[in-house]
Amino acid sequence: MPAVTVENVLILPRIPDVNPVSALERPLLAITTAPHGVEGEGFPVRRAFYGLDQRYLDPFIHMDQMGEVEYGPGEPKGTAWHPHRGFETVTYMIDGTFQHQDSTGGGGLITNGATQWMTAGAGILHIERPPEALIASGGLFHGIQLWVNLPAEQKWTPPRYQDIGAARVTLVASHDGGALLRVIAGEVAGHAGPGVTHTPITLVHATINPGAELRLPWRRGFNGLVYVLAGRGTIGSKRAPIRTGQLAAFGTGDLITITADLAQESRSPNLEVLVLGGEPIGEPVAWYGPFVMNTHEELAQAVDDYRRGRMGTIPAAHIGN
Repeated sequence: MPAVTVENVLILPRIPDVNPVSALERPLLAITTAPHGVEGEGFPVRRAFYGLDQRYLDPFIHMDQMGEVEYGPGEPKGTAWHPHRGFETVTYMIDGTFQHQDSTGGGGLITNGATQWMTAGAGILHIERPPEALIASGGLFHGIQLWVNLPAEQKWTPPRYQDIGAARVTLVASHDGGALLRVIAGEVAGHAGPGVTHTPITLVHATINPGAELRLPWRRGFNGLVYVLAGRGTIGSKRAPIRTGQLAAFGTGDLITITADLAQESRSPNLEVLVLGGEPIGEPVAWYGPFVMNTHEELAQAVDDYRRGRMGTIPAAHIGN
C-alpha cells in the first residue's frame, strides 16, 4: 500500500498532542462491516457505508473501497460512460492507475497517492477505466471512491474537475512520529490539504505503526468517521476492536483516538485508515442511481435531462474506444 510516503516520518511537521483530559473524546456510536459488491464493468468493491444511519454520514452519501485486487492480464475493469448530478465524486488511488475523462474536457491519469475531485453539480458525463497498458499487463488495483453531497443551493453549480497529484498531498506526523497523515482535503491542526471543496469536509489517510496511538484533533462541528483500509486496531477511549473493511462512526467531540494492534497482518504491516468528516447539510436526500437531489421531482428531472442529452456529450475522441 504505497500511496504517498516518506522514508523518515520524523522529518515532517507534527500535529500537537491532544490531552484526553482537557479535550472531549468523541463517543463511539456504531461499528459496521462493509459487504462485498461489484461496480462498473465488474470490479470488486466493499460498500463502506452499508448499514450506517444517514444521520451519521451527512454530508457523505456513498463510499466504495475498490479492490484491493491483483488482476491478471486482460482482467482490469472500469466503468462505462455515465452521468452524475447534485454532488461531488472523490476518487483516491492507493495502488494502481485509473484514467478519467468527462464531458467538460477534464481528466487524466490518477495513480499511487493521487486524487481526482469531480464536482458533478448541474450535470456531467464521465468514464473511469484502467489505461490500455494496465489492462494488457494486469496488476494491483486499490482505491476509494467517495460521494460528497452538495446543499440545494449548490446542486446547480457548474461542473468542475480537480487533479490532485500525489506530490500535492500535505504530509504530517503524529506528535510522537508513530503515524503518518496524508491530508487530502480540509485541515488537521492547521495543516490544510489541497482539495477545494464546496461542502466543508476533512479527508485524511493515516498509516499508524504497530502499537502506536493516534490522538487526532477533530473539528467539533464536523461528523467523524474512521474506515479501516487494512490492518487491525482499536478506537475510542474504550478501545473497541476494529479491522479491515469496518467503519466506525463517532458522536460530538474534539478528539478521535485510533490505536494500532502490536501484531498486524503479514500483507499489511501497519494499520491503514481513512478518517473523514464534514459539516452536516441537514437537508432531505433523494437518491436514484447516479443522481443525488433533494426531491423526487428533481430526480425525475435529472433522468429526463440525461435522456435528452442535457448533461453534456461524449467527446468524439474518448478513452474506451
